[in-house]
This record gives sequence, structure tokens and C-alpha cells, in this order.
Amino acid sequence: MTAGVNTIIYPVKDLDQAKSLFRALLGTEPYADEPYYVGFKDAGQDVGLDPNGHAKGMTGPVPYWHVDDIRTSIAALREAGAEMLQDVHDVGGGRLIASVKDADGNLVGLLQDAPG
Repeated sequence: MTAGVNTIIYPVKDLDQAKSLFRALLGTEPYADEPYYVGFKDAGQDVGLDPNGHAKGMTGPVPYWHVDDIRTSIAALREAGAEMLQDVHDVGGGRLIASVKDADGNLVGLLQDAPG
């Protein structure tokens, strides 16, 4: 079961330039501002900038579906023909992410928030 797409991550080459652009677009300051990730929240959406995204195989923005059980979801997607791109890992505070690539090369991200 999903809670929909609530997060989108953009791979960026120039973090400062991207941060400036999204600051102007969203009219807000980032809630997270680290050399490895910048995150904005706006209208119920989490918008992230990943300066290492291209090195991880991201070819454009990746939507992250919020799921109840990330490992079960990954297994179902792989059984349906998806190729693992980034295995499940904790990005802090118990939040888990992973991503797969479908047969057309589209990236699908999954995100499971920490219980509680």
C-alpha cells in the first residue's frame, strides 16, 4: 500500500545554483542544507536536491512513493520485472529509501518512514 508520491529528488551538478532556483520557485528556505543533500518542504511535498544523484544513476528527477513496507514493495516490483538500482538503505532517523528501474528505464523510488 502507498501513501502516494510525496517526495521528489532531483540530481544536481551545481548544488548552490539548484538551491537558489528552488528557493525562488518555492519561496522558502530549505529545512535541510548539507553538502550531500538539500531538502525543501512545500504544499505537502518534500523536494530534495542530491549532488551525488548522477553518480547513483539518476538521469532526472525521481518520484518517491511512500510505502508501508519497503522490502515487500521492492520484492513485488522486482518480481514484476524491475531492476534494482539502489538497494534499501537508511538515510537517517530510520527513514528507508530504495529505487528500481522499470523496463523503459524509468526510475521509481520507494520511501518508508521510521515507525512511530
